[in-house]
Amino acid sequence: MIYITGDTHRDFTRILFLTYQNKTTIDDIIIILGDAGINFYDKATDDTLKKQLSQEPITFFCIHGNHEKRPQTINTYKEKQFKGGTVYYEEEYPNLLFAKDGEIYNFNNKKVLVIGGSYSVDKEYRQALGYGWWEDEQPSKEIKNRILKAIKKNKNEVDIVLSHTCPYKYLPYEVFLPGIDQSTVDQSTEKFLDDIENTLNYKKWYCGHYHTEKIVDKIEFMFESVKEFDK
Repeated sequence: MIYITGDTHRDFTRILFLTYQNKTTIDDIIIILGDAGINFYDKATDDTLKKQLSQEPITFFCIHGNHEKRPQTINTYKEKQFKGGTVYYEEEYPNLLFAKDGEIYNFNNKKVLVIGGSYSVDKEYRQALGYGWWEDEQPSKEIKNRILKAIKKNKNEVDIVLSHTCPYKYLPYEVFLPGIDQSTVDQSTEKFLDDIENTLNYKKWYCGHYHTEKIVDKIEFMFESVKEFDK
């Protein structure tokens, strides 16, 4: 089985309940739509969490968010093939997988495009308190080119898109944080996704980031719910 949920921010209670209730195995997969938070603190603190999650009978497939380090910048991560695409993993925690932006994976015989990253509106707050923030939270020009190349190779057609944030036209203004001057928010990633959404032939698009649950057109925003993927 393949399941999907939104941001966890290091709280995996709902996933632990899922594994217990459904008696999952390591062959089952839980997709997290960014901000899993597994790579957020120093190595020792993160390793404690990773050890706990590595004992769970499920495989984690994590999209890159904006509250975590990119695994390719951590020297303990290696690459391997999974479901037809490249993922990052650590040998010590083989069930904790991190998707590579621009890869197209095969889930249930569906072409699934991954596009992670977004801008942190809480950047200054996190920096002031000494929390983690990383300049490469949004997709770089190189990553964007990789995404566009993958789309072109597949003739502008995939079945499903997994992203952290959403296309610009679907921004959920009703859940924007009060007190944030939106003119200071970098929405270049959302605008990039807008361009993709305008030209891409797809059937379903899942995203997280906004801590809300709703469906608009073919876009589904997810947060705390856990659903069967592509049901």
